[in-house]
Amino acid sequence: MRGYLKKITYVFGQKLRIIPFIIVCLSMINGFASGFSAGKATFSIKCKDEISAYRVIGVFILPKEKLIIETLSPTKNDQYSLKSSIGTIAEIKENKWQWLAPQEKGLYQLIVQNVQTLDSIVMNIFVMVPYSELKGEYLNGYRIGRYPTIPLKQLPIYKPPKGFIEVTKENEDAYISPHFQLKEFLCKQVSNYPKYVVLRERLLLKLELILEKVNEKGYQCNSLHIMSGYRTPYYNKAIGDVKYSRHVYGGAADIFIDENPKDGMMDDLNKDGEINYKDAELIYDIIDKMYGKPWYEIFIGGLGKYKKTASHGPFVHVDVRGFRARWGY
Repeated sequence: MRGYLKKITYVFGQKLRIIPFIIVCLSMINGFASGFSAGKATFSIKCKDEISAYRVIGVFILPKEKLIIETLSPTKNDQYSLKSSIGTIAEIKENKWQWLAPQEKGLYQLIVQNVQTLDSIVMNIFVMVPYSELKGEYLNGYRIGRYPTIPLKQLPIYKPPKGFIEVTKENEDAYISPHFQLKEFLCKQVSNYPKYVVLRERLLLKLELILEKVNEKGYQCNSLHIMSGYRTPYYNKAIGDVKYSRHVYGGAADIFIDENPKDGMMDDLNKDGEINYKDAELIYDIIDKMYGKPWYEIFIGGLGKYKKTASHGPFVHVDVRGFRARWGY
């Protein structure tokens, strides 16, 4: 039961501090006891143009940003509450609210709860450091590098990020979806804390969907190994990747399944006694076959497969660029 019974930083509705907290959810516990659990509630919420039923979701906003939160319930007469002891909540209409974020950067928590059943969704909200606070190539001593001033093909997704999530020893273990923690997406460059990361909420939703699908296909795993998540422009240039890599914009992840054994390498998924491109191809095909489905339209993006090399094992690249792209081997 990965991460649901552990010490994490939490103060209800306030900037988080280090105290023991247990997210207790009987449906999750039962799900993990019998196998994989997607970690979904019985209702969904709509926030920042994303719809999610996951019991834990990460949201990334700027100081004083207004966040609109709305519940989508399969039962017409269900009533919901939004709980927070910091920030300002204004009810727009029944089951729809506006939350005004605090000025101070950091991790805050909101809980949306079904009043009748007490089923709930935890929103881990990160108030970011605005992009304008970047001084040259550095943000608070952490080297970011320089984002291109001209977006690729003038596409909005290639504009510099609005802000950076500040990652500390106190918040790096926070869950930003049921199966992924903030620290898994940190850039690989060596540095002290605080560190900074850029992430898109849609990428997290896509990774959770992929995880659910690979389990449905019989490849049992509690999570996907994130080999590479966010990359600063500085680090991305240092490793020789393309200037407009989606990793630089927080919308990409290089993934593989690492369960048996957990050794930082892709598992032998096809059981042929070798770990090679054929194992990556199995994951690639599961993802590729979701394309064309109406419910997958919002997740359209890049999909690539990579062979094993002297520096890494086979893996699959996924992103949420908004248009179809394919490559591999």
